[in-house]
Amino acid sequence: MAFFKKQKELVQEQEKETQAAQEQQDTSVGTAADVEALMRKYDRESNTRIWEGTPKRVIGIIMALFSLYCIVDTVFLTTLTEIRLPIFMGMILLLGFLIFPARKGTSRVNYLPWYDVILMIAGSGAYFFYAANAMTVIRLSARIMKEPLYMAVGVVGILALVELCRRCVGIPILCVAGALIVYTFASGLGLPQVIRTLFYTANGIFGGPVSVCAKFIVVFIIFGAFLERTGISNFFISLANSIAGAAAGGPAKVAVISSALCGMVSGSSVGNTVTTGSVTIPMMKKIGYKGEFAGAVEAAASTGGQIMPPIMGAAAFLMTEFTGEPYSQIAVRAILPAVLYFAGIYIAVHLEAKKLGLKGVPKDQLPKMRHLIKRIYLLLPLVVLVWLVSTNTFTMAKSAAIAIVMAVVVSIINNIVGCVNKVEDRSDFITPGKVVDALEGGAKGSITVAVACGVAGIISGCITVTGLASKLLSAIVSVAGGQVFVALVLTMLCCIVLGMGVPTTANYCIMAATCAPILMDPSIGVSMMAAHFFVFYFGIVADITPPVALAAYAGSAIAKSNPMKTGVNATKLAIAAFIVPYIFALSPQMLFVDVESVFQVVQICISALLGIFGVAAALNGFLFRKLAVPLRVLLAVGGLGMMIPGTLTDVIGLVLMVAILIFEYLTAKRHKAAETP
Repeated sequence: MAFFKKQKELVQEQEKETQAAQEQQDTSVGTAADVEALMRKYDRESNTRIWEGTPKRVIGIIMALFSLYCIVDTVFLTTLTEIRLPIFMGMILLLGFLIFPARKGTSRVNYLPWYDVILMIAGSGAYFFYAANAMTVIRLSARIMKEPLYMAVGVVGILALVELCRRCVGIPILCVAGALIVYTFASGLGLPQVIRTLFYTANGIFGGPVSVCAKFIVVFIIFGAFLERTGISNFFISLANSIAGAAAGGPAKVAVISSALCGMVSGSSVGNTVTTGSVTIPMMKKIGYKGEFAGAVEAAASTGGQIMPPIMGAAAFLMTEFTGEPYSQIAVRAILPAVLYFAGIYIAVHLEAKKLGLKGVPKDQLPKMRHLIKRIYLLLPLVVLVWLVSTNTFTMAKSAAIAIVMAVVVSIINNIVGCVNKVEDRSDFITPGKVVDALEGGAKGSITVAVACGVAGIISGCITVTGLASKLLSAIVSVAGGQVFVALVLTMLCCIVLGMGVPTTANYCIMAATCAPILMDPSIGVSMMAAHFFVFYFGIVADITPPVALAAYAGSAIAKSNPMKTGVNATKLAIAAFIVPYIFALSPQMLFVDVESVFQVVQICISALLGIFGVAAALNGFLFRKLAVPLRVLLAVGGLGMMIPGTLTDVIGLVLMVAILIFEYLTAKRHKAAETP
């Protein structure tokens, strides 16, 4: 008997150890190395050369000098466009070939192969040659097609840009560009005419996208890099913890709030996921969220950073070029859709917490609001930027430059305050090394955006010179048959499919040149701002839409979860991003377009918010208790009815939702009473 008793005790002990191991595995998170390895595999922008020691310092200084040049150029210099843009792109190619290797998985340290040296010199040299001979190019005009040297330089410049695009952006956008170039030749244009159009005119590489990138986007990317190094990201996370950390499923709500705030700074889905996710995902897993859900929450919330005013993704700056609207107005128009997007994620997170019975973080473990208020000065650069842009006191570029200086000043103040208070953790303190690092980070972040803008210019040039846009417009309008909804669905599919392999910036450029005019056609009738916001939104959600969902992959690497399941969960959480664009396309009042009264805007927002709640609850399968399938279907129908513009659909949707809410509340209350002894 003693033997069997001992064996039983051993078995019980082994079971406890196994359970503890499983719990440990469930709460484990990926390291920075895990994230880097996964992103190198899926994200070309993360696949960079490995530089160490002196070469790393030298390249870092070169990149910092490039950032300084961009700030000085956009704020103080009045260089001729035909000189300024080629110099800018020449520097981009020079840095690009230094940073991005020819193949994925390159791990050789401090190695630059001979063919990359040739590409770097020849590619950047082509653009510098253009800048040096800009007046000759202008004087020759169309006669430049008879100059063999200039034609050869144009070919080298285009091919070098294409190769760098393959390395840091990806092949899908090149497939689009290649198909359009073939179509251009098939339309009857000769090689000299194509080279001149794409390389020596404002209808190609040096078109609107690159012009906006060099003038505005780069400076705002540098500003974001400075903000990240002032400690504002940690401040936002602490603020979110103080606000929502103690609520049910608090860490997930913290992830939503902090990612919305940090997203204003970074403007990058993947970068924001890695930055805030390294803090929030472990917290979510610790209180009981599954890895797939934790990674999805962070990915979905971080993706929304590109639509969060006042600093949105780079594509928002391009919208000013395509629409002619000031950036300050575009930021204002983006407020309500952004609020609905994050509200949808917050609701889904809350319902999941209630379904799993999760608690929040104990209040004594959370940052105190009274302590955070003392560091409110960290927000000063953002406040100054918003004020300058909204009042049109200076140009956007000069406003961003002033905000960069303000970020440095605030960082110095933060150093002084920290020293006076004898703060032990000085990781947020600014140093000369961090200033150089911020300038270097801004330059690195600009390379991919500038290259994508350059190739987008090639695509736009081919579309313009062949008249393809009008042909596509006629074809899709014919297929849509004047039905707005059909045209919107077709446009959505184009944006998502293209966005799976193309950065948001390039995706928006292509869609703004092709699909936005289709939606604006009188037979379809979507307003200009609604059409551009529509393609902008669906280009962004590609970052969390399987099978290629880079933000979700980054979240899964930290959460140690299945990437595909994480992507599916992220798509469900961000369901508002798939619905809200249809709302403002059909009711542009949400974007403050054609507003008849404040009541009209309030009505649209309230009905949309209730609708998002209904759809989120239907997808989650929980209200006051687990929902039966028929009720989930009815709740989804009611939610969609609330979101479809029109009084009749609002009334039907509201009746369905209220009926289900009352029924579920009373049923849950009755079951709880029956279970109580």
